[in-house]
Amino acid sequence: MVPQIKPDLTVKNILRRERHNWVTGTGMARISREGEEIRMKVYIGIDWSENKHAVCFLDEQGEVVRVQQIAHTMSGFRQLDQARQSLGVGRQEVIIGLETAHNLLVDYLWDQGYEPIYVLPPNAVKSAQTRFRQSGAKDDHWDARLIADLLRTDQQRYTPWKPDQPLTRQIRAEVRLAQQLGRELIQNENRLRAILLRYYPAALDAFPHLDSVVGLAFLQAYPTLEQAQALRFEQLQLFLRQHHHTQTRAWPSLYAALHADQPRADPHLDAAYAPLTVAQAQILETLLRSRNACLTRLEKLFPLHPDHEIYDSLPQAGTLLAPALLAKLGDDRARYPTPAILQAVAGTCPFTKRSGKHAYVLFRQACDRDFRHIVQQWARLTLNVSPWAATYYHIVRPHCRTDNDAFRRLANRWLEVLWRLWVDRKPYDEALHLKQHTLRNQIH
Repeated sequence: MVPQIKPDLTVKNILRRERHNWVTGTGMARISREGEEIRMKVYIGIDWSENKHAVCFLDEQGEVVRVQQIAHTMSGFRQLDQARQSLGVGRQEVIIGLETAHNLLVDYLWDQGYEPIYVLPPNAVKSAQTRFRQSGAKDDHWDARLIADLLRTDQQRYTPWKPDQPLTRQIRAEVRLAQQLGRELIQNENRLRAILLRYYPAALDAFPHLDSVVGLAFLQAYPTLEQAQALRFEQLQLFLRQHHHTQTRAWPSLYAALHADQPRADPHLDAAYAPLTVAQAQILETLLRSRNACLTRLEKLFPLHPDHEIYDSLPQAGTLLAPALLAKLGDDRARYPTPAILQAVAGTCPFTKRSGKHAYVLFRQACDRDFRHIVQQWARLTLNVSPWAATYYHIVRPHCRTDNDAFRRLANRWLEVLWRLWVDRKPYDEALHLKQHTLRNQIH
């Protein structure tokens, strides 16, 4: 590490730094410059973890004022507030930075009136680790100091964080749960399908969709081919009727599938795999009912949101993608001041690397990948209902290596449209969009 050379504080014609003199309620350090008093800001960096948090106070010159560790408890949070009071710093006169907004500490700070709060991208903090230490040595308190120093020197590069309204946060939580349950459903469906292919393929012929409540109930009641084939047609009808299977015309073919010429498993395999089938079917049924209940709650919450009309007007957004888009954009219009920032966060636009005479356009890896997945799903669904989307897709598809690349480009265009609707607080109008698109083409 290169030693830092401190300035000669005895020279009168340069800035002379006095000893810290904190004035209660001002939150500023006093600095003397030829008799003139200058007030300085205080920056607080917090390196958070599950059970404890490292906190560092910096003044405007980058000098450490205080370093401490607080527990992830209410008493620990109050210790941070007391440390701020002991330094004579007002809540509105400190600038706080940390790497997450999904933490009870952030909720506490906001409720106590701390503002502004900056949520720094973890990659930005990681890439700045060598700013002061080339060796790579670090600890929690060093990370807290680095966060505070990044705010001190690069505050203009970050946007202050503001919490969304409670309804938006509730919708976001339900969307995340629905997405998580959907992924777990697919994983468990694949597991159950693999088990059935091993010893009971007739069940897949009768109930090919394993996300069906009636199919899962049948597997729990009749987990072997021998038990299924012992059913008479009248008994099968009664079972299907009791489990609300309304496609009565399919009942004969379902019965025939169970009695088709299928290879029979050894009885020892039935004994080994039947309990696994029952357990896996129970897991799937629980996940399926939980996801349906989650979607039902979303259907009730989504219309209550002030921006509901915007997202509900989007073509093919549906009951899950529309609330998911709302959850990703949030309420704070200052969070995405330009469509380019929104597209970069979602990862739908590439980035360019230039060096000398060479330029490379590369796929964006550093982004919200869940956001990209949501918007690409939406873009793919719009092909059947939006003329301009279908036209754009057919134009760019020959220049793309994969369908996914073409959907990403279409999603990039849709995000630009959505950003304008979000900022103007207006619903989507396909006819108006086509008219404006035509006018732009005539101008160019």
